[in-house]
Amino acid sequence: MISYAPFWKTLSSKGITQYQLIHEYNFSTGTLDTLRKNNSITLNTLQDICKMLECDIDDVVEFIEEKK
Repeated sequence: MISYAPFWKTLSSKGITQYQLIHEYNFSTGTLDTLRKNNSITLNTLQDICKMLECDIDDVVEFIEEKK
C-alpha cells in the first residue's frame, strides 16, 4: 500500500502549510487531494514534489506491505 504520511510529516517539519503549498509554491489542488486520499501519483509528480520541498523520495512516500 502507498502511504504519503512522510509527505505530511515533511511539510510539518519544514513549517509549510497546505495553503502555502497552493498559493506560494503553485502546488496543484488536484495533486494535494490525491495525496490526501493515498492515491497514485506519477514519478514525474514525485520528482517535482521532491525538488519543490528539497527532500528525498522517502520524505514523501512510503510503501507499506499489506498483510494477507
